Amino acid sequence: MTKRDYYEVLEVAREADGETIKRAYRRLAMRFHPDRNPDDPEAGERFKEACEAYEVLRDPERRARYDRFGHAGVRSGAGAGAFDFDLADALRAFMRDFGGFEDFFGRGRGARPRGPLRGTDAQMQMRVTLEEVATGVEKTIRARLLQRCGRCNATGSLGGSPITCPQCGGRGEVQRSQRSIFGQFVSIQPCPACHGEGTVVSDPCPECAGDGRTRSDRRIKVRIPAGVETGNFLTLRGEGNAGPRGGPAGDLLVVIEVKPHERFVRQGDDVVLELSVSFPQAALGAEIEVPTLHGPATLEVPAGTQNGAVLKLAGMGLPQLESDRRGDQLVRVRVWVPKRLTAEERDRLEELRASENLAPPGEEGGFWRKMKEAFTA
Repeated sequence: MTKRDYYEVLEVAREADGETIKRAYRRLAMRFHPDRNPDDPEAGERFKEACEAYEVLRDPERRARYDRFGHAGVRSGAGAGAFDFDLADALRAFMRDFGGFEDFFGRGRGARPRGPLRGTDAQMQMRVTLEEVATGVEKTIRARLLQRCGRCNATGSLGGSPITCPQCGGRGEVQRSQRSIFGQFVSIQPCPACHGEGTVVSDPCPECAGDGRTRSDRRIKVRIPAGVETGNFLTLRGEGNAGPRGGPAGDLLVVIEVKPHERFVRQGDDVVLELSVSFPQAALGAEIEVPTLHGPATLEVPAGTQNGAVLKLAGMGLPQLESDRRGDQLVRVRVWVPKRLTAEERDRLEELRASENLAPPGEEGGFWRKMKEAFTA
């Protein structure tokens, strides 16, 4: 199953501080805790998912790696450990941080801060070649994003002052009460009329319809580190959609896709190359120039190399992400047999056909050998 983005799981912005992340986790854990949903297996999965997201984002180092490389940055072997919790692990983490239900449910939510809303995150895909993965590359992308309206200077108004939102009275949030067997719970949500700002525009700009932003293209430089793989993503802070009416911009997530290569096949940090050699080269040995992701290199083919043998060019593969280590280039040998021969070539091969040294070795103790020995006896 594909993992969801951790910020999406906790329903927080990518620049959220530690306390905001903790409050979001507390809210989801309260909602999906197994003790409150004994007959709902989906709630248990959501509880584990929220716990996994919180365990990564609560730790600054893990969060930094996740922000740069996505789930690959915190998987096993990436320097930050694996985060595939079972339900018992999730419950232990919950008790560690919140002590129990009394402490957990006894805390209320703080009021939502008023003011301009942050823009949404944007996402786009970038394709890179295997050669670019080997060295890293800087590229310029063109993204179509919501940007500040130039006509109203992102205010959303042509001159009229904002007025207090009549639905929430300027608070930017509304309350909703709900009764359950655990008592009455009050949830606080952003006001749907002013979207949490507390004010509404009185004289909307015709260019942006009062939103304070319009959609247009923008060119952005992106530095792709060496060693990335398909599915990794880079987070460009503040490069996403602008917030309404002067709000801060969200982030831009650049998802990496590595193009298939016409000659090389990637296996982790190693690359595999299929190489055809002639029978004389395989039998006598040879030095052959082969392509690599870093330019031509000389491969030593030992005498007697068999078809299907794998030879190695150490350190000629791909770099490990955020590491000085580098994989190898593996060369799989295929002995090439010509389909057409000249008369002279055929005569030479006929002379060699009778050589016992050129015949494949027989199988010791094979079926036919045993039958021959039985009849001879």
